[in-house]
Amino acid sequence: MLEDNPHPEATTWGVGPWQGERPTGDHYDQELLDQGDSRNVVDKYRYWSMDAIIEDLNTKRHPFHVAIENWQHDLNIGSIVRSANAFLADTVHIVGRKRWNRRGAMVTDRYQRVMHHPTIEDLVGYATTHNLPIVAVDNVEGSKPIETTTLPRDCIILFGQEGPGLSPEALHAADMAVEITQYGSTRSLNASAAAAIIMHRWVMTHADLPES
Repeated sequence: MLEDNPHPEATTWGVGPWQGERPTGDHYDQELLDQGDSRNVVDKYRYWSMDAIIEDLNTKRHPFHVAIENWQHDLNIGSIVRSANAFLADTVHIVGRKRWNRRGAMVTDRYQRVMHHPTIEDLVGYATTHNLPIVAVDNVEGSKPIETTTLPRDCIILFGQEGPGLSPEALHAADMAVEITQYGSTRSLNASAAAAIIMHRWVMTHADLPES
């Protein structure tokens, strides 16, 4: 039998109104201190205003970008944006249709820089201007296994649609292509799962990991 929660004001979805002496600092949101903070944020950012959280994240963002083709209103895009926020990507680039399903993002898009590019050519222009190689993620001929490939530190990691994968234009525009080694019968991984694996691979290679 589970024990009663010794801190009923603390829940899995957030925290209640601030108890005791109020903290000081412009980053705190007075309304959240009064009413509690039910947002899905890490403990460090509890009771912080959204603007303060974004400002702090912008000082720490990793130099990899994430780009997603959006020709079919793929439901995975929101989940990929959520993973990009979790791994602190610099920017998420939506290529194709400007509108995308935000449900899977779980409002993390409010804290994540998101840009729109109508075409792959526009994304390539951005990449060229900012000296960012494009890394395509797809299990096509010529792709290198991500397990033995070092991703560039500064780059744009480009993902395709669930099912068809990347368009021929995207693959042609990429400077390199990588794939995730699979061992079962399925031909491909879910797009959002694959994106999380690739981003975590970048983190394992380039990020400052916390000491144990």
